[in-house]
Amino acid sequence: MMHGMTGTADKMEPLARKLAPDGWSILCPQASIKHPSRGGFAWWLFGDEVSPEESMSQMDESITDILQLIPEGPVIVGGFSQGGAMASALLETEASESIVGLVLIATKSARSDKLRDSLPFLKPRPVIWMHGERDHLIPIDLAREHAEIFDGAGWPIVRLEHEKGHMVNLNQFDELREQISRIASMPHR
Repeated sequence: MMHGMTGTADKMEPLARKLAPDGWSILCPQASIKHPSRGGFAWWLFGDEVSPEESMSQMDESITDILQLIPEGPVIVGGFSQGGAMASALLETEASESIVGLVLIATKSARSDKLRDSLPFLKPRPVIWMHGERDHLIPIDLAREHAEIFDGAGWPIVRLEHEKGHMVNLNQFDELREQISRIASMPHR
């Protein structure tokens, strides 16, 4: 489970522990880019801080760092906000063979075209998507576009939409955990 921009692995770990199915271990990698103004860490920077090319280069470096940590599998990858974008970007890598499901919370795709191009070549696996209608950081329309990339490729997706903002909706927490447990109980390979 990967943290969002200005987050930390330590802040993500309690959520990951609560979501992890029985018998599964967790891994919460730490991004290495210190956020220049808001504290915490980022997988990549954007906007006034860096050029678009530098932003994508940072993302690629972060993906390379994560690939060093991912076990052979089965692995359920997920993340919150920027971490969710990282999780889906891992499908564009050799790690896709180990990934048996995704958990995408309050996020969007960072590279829609690359994701859209990768999915047809992969065996579909379950995606759990959670997003708030009042998310002021990632508008719901961008989040829905991310989910629709998976829908369009025929991947099974559970949508947990809520009326709140940029957050994990605790009112849907039990359903979120149940869906993750369902992925874990599926036969893998």
